[in-house]
Amino acid sequence: MSNYCLDRQRKRFTVVALLVLAAALVWFFSPGLPVLWGPWASAEERAAGKALFEHEWQPNDPLAGGDGLGPVFNARSCAACHFQGGIGGSGPNKRNVSTFEVHPTRADPNVRSGIIHAAATDPAYRESPALVRKLFPVVKGTTQVVEGCTVRIPDFDPLLTGSVNSTALFGAGWIDRISDKAIRHNLNKQMLANTAREFQLDFNTIGAGRPRVLPDGRIGKFGWKGQFATLQEFVAAACANELGLGNPLMEQARPLGKSDYPAVPPDLDHKQFTALVAFVDTLPRPVEVLPDDPAGREQAARGKELFHSIGCAQCHTPDLGGVKGVYSDFLLHVLEPPGSSAVYNTVEPPVPLPPDHPRPEEWKTPPLWGVADSAPYFHDGGSPTLEAAILRHKGDAASVTRAYQGLKKPDQQAVIAFLKTLRAPPPE
Repeated sequence: MSNYCLDRQRKRFTVVALLVLAAALVWFFSPGLPVLWGPWASAEERAAGKALFEHEWQPNDPLAGGDGLGPVFNARSCAACHFQGGIGGSGPNKRNVSTFEVHPTRADPNVRSGIIHAAATDPAYRESPALVRKLFPVVKGTTQVVEGCTVRIPDFDPLLTGSVNSTALFGAGWIDRISDKAIRHNLNKQMLANTAREFQLDFNTIGAGRPRVLPDGRIGKFGWKGQFATLQEFVAAACANELGLGNPLMEQARPLGKSDYPAVPPDLDHKQFTALVAFVDTLPRPVEVLPDDPAGREQAARGKELFHSIGCAQCHTPDLGGVKGVYSDFLLHVLEPPGSSAVYNTVEPPVPLPPDHPRPEEWKTPPLWGVADSAPYFHDGGSPTLEAAILRHKGDAASVTRAYQGLKKPDQQAVIAFLKTLRAPPPE
């Protein structure tokens, strides 16, 4: 082969290699492909899913392939906890779920979590905080001699309890389609912005947060702690844990302390479960509704500007991955100082939590679309109003809370007026 031909081949190879490298760099620094189309399901499948969502389940229910409701449960239907602003909305405090998490100890290095169910089909299966405490007692401290010094290791309580509020499911199908790459790209952009501000000696930056990376590498987008990567997994867990309905992805919850409770066939078959997921997937996304009067529209527009300028939009990202108006970065943020609540430990655990596991004071940023119709607020429903929720932001968002408090009263009212434009979708 002549030198001329070899030179041409080398040049072609170099050009191709440079193009591949350029494409790789563009892809690496890009937010990935946006969501190009929304959820869809046939009218027949959605109707079947809606019927299951609203169905009042009973023990040995004729619609179930297993034992029906239970043996332990929190409600008899999905709609019992998801109805504010319409079927699929959030729930009031009376529908809160009691949760527990057990931190690792030397005797048991695993993190365990679960629900203290409010009801049972048999009195023998009833659960209570006292039962959970019996199962996971305080680890008594010891005294050790280390290099001639007596060291007292204090008692350690591995049990954390809490209460979580039911979230609205509107637009969940759109969230399901936001890519992990879009979330990571937004995080990187925020970190760069924070670094730039710090170089300008502005240290009032908001912590960039971190993704909930699940054991298989995916990012969790659903659940207050980002426990689930997909809507399908979220629905499966809700069926199994809240209603006691086994399904193709998850067995029904067994009563606490009854590990020998017999396995039963799934209550929902593949067709039923697919229809239920399709209904939740296609729930319409919330909307922004401006007031009818010019003064009200002007106030809401002013509030939207302030929402951005005081830093709310850094965590409640308006648009992400091609989904507009979602107002979340889907990252974990510290919202409360460690030890600020009675349910939190102040003693350092003998075995540290896994690096990717959320700490007690970390919570995933909830989407704000539809927030006007989803009171009460925060993970525990402990904030009855929008302003109460804003003032409760500490930790990473403390500077934003201070900025809001520094606003004049009309501007504070304008921020609230803007948030009140974020409404649940109108009835279909």
